[in-house]
Amino acid sequence: MKILKFGGTSVANSQNILLVENIVKNESAKNNIVVIVSALHGVTDLLLQAAEYASVKNEDYLQLLKNAEEKHLNLVKELIPILEQSSQLSFVKKHFNDLEDIYNGIFILGELTLRIKDKIASYGEFLSSNIIAARLQYQGLDCLWMNVAELIKTDSNFTNAKVNFKSTESNFKNYFNQHQNRIIIGPGFIASDEKGSTTTLGRGGSDYTAAIIAAAIHAEELQIWTDVSGMMTADPRLASQAKPIAEISYHEAMELSHFGAKVIYPPSIQPVMVRNINLKIKNTFDPEAQGTLISHHLNNAEHQKQQIAVGISNMENIALLTLEGSGMIGIPGISAKLFQCLSQEKINVILITQGSSEHSITIAIHEKDKSAAENAINLSFADDINLKRIAPINIETGLSIVALVGENMKSRSGVSAKMFGCLGNNGINIRTIAQGSSERNISVVVAEKDAKKAVNVLHEEFFESEIKQIHLYICGTGNVGTKLIQQIYNQNQYLREHHFINLRIAGLSNSRKMIFADKGISEEEYINWNESGMEASVQKFAEEIIARNLRNSVFVDITASSEIPKVYERLLKRSINIVACNKIAASSDFEKYTSLKNTARNHNCSFHFETNVGAGLPVIGTINDLIKSGDKITSIEAVLSGTLNFVFNTYDGNRKFSEVVAQAQKEGYTEPDPRLDLSGTDVARKILILAREAGYPLQFEEIENTGFLPEACMEGSVEHFYEKLTEYESHFKYLFDNAQKEGKILKYTAEFKDGKARVGLQHVAPESDLFHLYGKDNIVIFKTLRYSAQPLVIKGAGAGAEVTASGIFADIIRSV
Repeated sequence: MKILKFGGTSVANSQNILLVENIVKNESAKNNIVVIVSALHGVTDLLLQAAEYASVKNEDYLQLLKNAEEKHLNLVKELIPILEQSSQLSFVKKHFNDLEDIYNGIFILGELTLRIKDKIASYGEFLSSNIIAARLQYQGLDCLWMNVAELIKTDSNFTNAKVNFKSTESNFKNYFNQHQNRIIIGPGFIASDEKGSTTTLGRGGSDYTAAIIAAAIHAEELQIWTDVSGMMTADPRLASQAKPIAEISYHEAMELSHFGAKVIYPPSIQPVMVRNINLKIKNTFDPEAQGTLISHHLNNAEHQKQQIAVGISNMENIALLTLEGSGMIGIPGISAKLFQCLSQEKINVILITQGSSEHSITIAIHEKDKSAAENAINLSFADDINLKRIAPINIETGLSIVALVGENMKSRSGVSAKMFGCLGNNGINIRTIAQGSSERNISVVVAEKDAKKAVNVLHEEFFESEIKQIHLYICGTGNVGTKLIQQIYNQNQYLREHHFINLRIAGLSNSRKMIFADKGISEEEYINWNESGMEASVQKFAEEIIARNLRNSVFVDITASSEIPKVYERLLKRSINIVACNKIAASSDFEKYTSLKNTARNHNCSFHFETNVGAGLPVIGTINDLIKSGDKITSIEAVLSGTLNFVFNTYDGNRKFSEVVAQAQKEGYTEPDPRLDLSGTDVARKILILAREAGYPLQFEEIENTGFLPEACMEGSVEHFYEKLTEYESHFKYLFDNAQKEGKILKYTAEFKDGKARVGLQHVAPESDLFHLYGKDNIVIFKTLRYSAQPLVIKGAGAGAEVTASGIFADIIRSV
């Protein structure tokens, strides 16, 4: 015999009940079955709310009762033929009349006892099971309604009664010996005490009812029919990539259901587990789906092939209570006293942890119980608290438990490290850790605001290792930003297929607008994003990134703004990686520069700025590799401005200098204000950054900068700048001619040697490594302890939107 239980969503309305009917027909064609049903979806809550209203003299209880009655009457009319409806309609009306009498009594007395609550709550399942039984009978099926409440015997702990399994099992054996109908249907959730008073098995107790019957009659299988296709690897409302679990052990299912996997009521597993009865979770709305098998008899070979973990569960609204003090150390009975006082208040302890120092005990409870727990503990330990041997109980709220569950975790080294590492790398602080000796559950307590992120991070690490989701927040959509975004869209499929990385542009901002999309801005949405975005603000952009709290987040700064680097530290402290094309931060005060690097290191994230020097050339990365491998850089000689190299390679004394600069700006080699390039400030920042990365604590003010622009060119607007360039053409022609007379060419160079740095315009001879440098190319020449006779040379394009974007892209990939 099989037991089938259908939940509230499965019997929510007549359409769903017809689906249930088809499942029942199919199963009963093969086996004798018992069908247990919940109340119609939402009815139990409605009835109890009406009772609460009546208890406080709120006459709205009558309308709620009427709504519930109409729901059941309409169901009868939709399921039972017109000529056969009268008996069922009368049945429903009679019981709602009885209910109204109960409510009127509550209204008059202004009192609602737990016993009356159970009586009222029982009507939902009682009515739904009778109506569905009538429907099956009218369809000609061999169906009998069973009054489960008379057969399941409990104590008198109303609303959460404890089952007397011995008498209950005897009752069911006698019942099924006398009734051999093909289909026996009954209500879940309801039971009775030894005096015959109605009791209930706790919310979610319909699953429990089905499990009790399955265990009592040694059923072949228990099926729980719900609105999802089995247990999932995580709550799909939190992790969109969650997937059904095909097979799972009883112990794993117990762990997952206890910590919030709401597909099955936790106590339901125990009765069938003891009797080795297979339990299946199936989907009423997709009956052909495989669902989840919970069993002792798993295909062990297949089970061993599964991931280390089978699922991630979470529980919200958790409070942490910590009892601590020197008076606890080495004193027997402290824990017993703590748990006894909580037990007396009927407070469930969800998680326990204690360090070997015995100085403190931390427990997790439901947040709703925190006041009662605080009072009970402080009262119980009042003498110790007064003598300051123990501190008053410390309470933290706004927390969630996240649990990683799996039989295959047992005796596997590195599981905890992997779990804690991925949480830490995403800035998720763990408040408390608990793991039993069974090793099938590792539970952590985190801030509630981090719970969704934690679930997704763990799910990605343990169940989606093939694809890592990266969330990008790009600030700056000019020439370089536009090229980067296009490169991301073009390359993303390749990264998914070959490197198992999926880049999502989760946020965009320029000086006018900003937009966010947690699941990524599509290429189509990007085209017109400026029209739909909100007003831009650097601070609000950063606040929104922090608030969204997405895993594997990378902030990309493709601006020259001095405001944007001010938010770097806040982002790094939230373990948000930073990729900066902007040179302001790395060339700022040395203390600020080192502070940012240390913050990134301390919060397990990265701060990359390769494109600060040489666009896409691997200059900074090379320095880092040299230093890490034990080498020391003794000098640097370089041409670091692709813009200035282009300008002096192109200027031949025939064309005006202003025309050459205008060409460089048109081709995207300069900043919007070319003076930033031509003044040498940009080159000075670059040699400063290289010197710092080489390990020298240099400040910007210490760099000697020999400029070539007349002072008048540095004043006024960009238009005024071009006018002055034309006016001073003779000055630029003189510089060019002087170099030509010596058989040399002009190069704007940077040099670092003996702890000092300088930048300026130089005459470069043909034998120099800097001479044969064409177009917008950069060159960096390193002399080190190892590269002393023959220097290390890095040479290539040092300007241009395309190559700069590719350098930023490489930093993004490097950061994750």
